[in-house]
Amino acid sequence: MQKQNKAYFLALTAVLFWSTVASAFKISLQYLDYFQLLFFSSLVSTLILFVIIISQNKFREIGKTSTKDLLKSVLMGFLNPFLYYVVLFRAYSLLKAQEAGTLNYVWPVVIVLLSVPLLKQKISVKSLLAILISFTGAIIIGTNGRIFTLEFSNLEGVFLALGSSVIWSLFWIFNLKDHRDTVIKLLLNFVFGLIYITLACLIFSEISLPNLNSILGSTYIGIFEMGITYIIWLRALQLSSTTAKISNIIFLSPFISLIIIYFTVGEDIMPSTIFGLCLIIGGIIIQKYSR
Repeated sequence: MQKQNKAYFLALTAVLFWSTVASAFKISLQYLDYFQLLFFSSLVSTLILFVIIISQNKFREIGKTSTKDLLKSVLMGFLNPFLYYVVLFRAYSLLKAQEAGTLNYVWPVVIVLLSVPLLKQKISVKSLLAILISFTGAIIIGTNGRIFTLEFSNLEGVFLALGSSVIWSLFWIFNLKDHRDTVIKLLLNFVFGLIYITLACLIFSEISLPNLNSILGSTYIGIFEMGITYIIWLRALQLSSTTAKISNIIFLSPFISLIIIYFTVGEDIMPSTIFGLCLIIGGIIIQKYSR
């Protein structure tokens, strides 16, 4: 029981950290453009992962990585952190934090759709209904409740927020087939991703010394969104007697996030956001228990 309680504690800690990142994204984008924010936060995350690797005495294992595995990280690093966060941060720069954050939560539904061609999985009628419910919720959020006129608050931003969930889903599926040590492959992904990010920042923006607010925002995102939180969540899964006991805790995150957005960013949370989010989460839960 003590082991299970520790799993619950770690899972809740991860969820609380993830619940703050939508606000951190929106606030940090006031001081940096999305290329600069990605560069500095990825740099912090890469350094944090190096420290974790050294603390776990796994540094020598990096040298044993095969050419094939390095090529995997070349691709994976392009998907995440590079492409995923470029698209996501751009969406946050165009939308309200509550819109971008909640629309990004459709990724579990997108994974089910992509699993059909990529993993050769079958999809049931109940799963299709669940997917329809979730995407209805996404449309409600994207149109601020104007679902019948389809007047999107910002069509590009909505498209990018939903597109980020597709990129994350592809990364997640490819990651399933990569059986390397989690921290090592995550570090290598970030090393290659940082190369892409640096080039993109030099071409489309600039790398300059950030001010204090920029440093604080980038550091927070690098640690709690890209760095240790994912490892904390994986540790919780390892300690739990079953995955089901803690997996549903993740559904608390978007609702806690809305509360934090209200108090830190100052956005009035729209009823359409809450209703749309409930449909998204409801569809995910139906799909989850129908499989």
